[in-house]
Amino acid sequence: MPVTITHVIGTALGRVIRDEPAIRSRVVFGRIRQYPSCDVGFAVDIDGGADLAPVTVRGIDAKTPVEVAREVVAGARRLRSGADRHHRRSSRLLRLAPTAVLRPVLAVTGVLVGGLGIAAFGQPGFPLGAAFVSNVGSLGLDEAFLAPLPFARVPLYLGVGIVRDAVAAVDGQVVVRPEVVLPATADHRLIDGAHAGRVAAGLRGYLADPSALDTP
Repeated sequence: MPVTITHVIGTALGRVIRDEPAIRSRVVFGRIRQYPSCDVGFAVDIDGGADLAPVTVRGIDAKTPVEVAREVVAGARRLRSGADRHHRRSSRLLRLAPTAVLRPVLAVTGVLVGGLGIAAFGQPGFPLGAAFVSNVGSLGLDEAFLAPLPFARVPLYLGVGIVRDAVAAVDGQVVVRPEVVLPATADHRLIDGAHAGRVAAGLRGYLADPSALDTP
């Protein structure tokens, strides 16, 4: 099973938000509530980018990058073949619903699905997890800030840019090393600078020693 940098970063992000419960939360009726488990969603493009859907790995903090890669690849295959029942049902409802009712339907969906974790309108509870990762580098982008999806109530979005060789200073020497930019978008009601700094430090640590992720 091929493991990509996106799988490694998503696994690392799961470990990081496990240790930061304030991040692993959402706002429901004006109150902050923690997610019941540590889940991370991965963006999957469908039909060459004509559509986008998530594969969410549940309990990712207890999984290795290989296990995460296996779930993401299998989920992407279901989505692209039309075999994913959640995406199939929600897409059909969106096509059939009159434009005038889309806004109230999405508002209700946000409360039930993203807020309370109740499956509705073809979507499972907490469809994107407590954090969401998108490999924008596969589109040729060096970096991109992901726009939050209000109804999902995800506190943290992370883009994975394209990996390029870059000049860096290592132990006082100028060397060429692969570099990737990881732009983040966060819900400031839940995540402030201190949280963001700990997330960045945690990700750097795991990416410097990804073998640490091989132990669940």
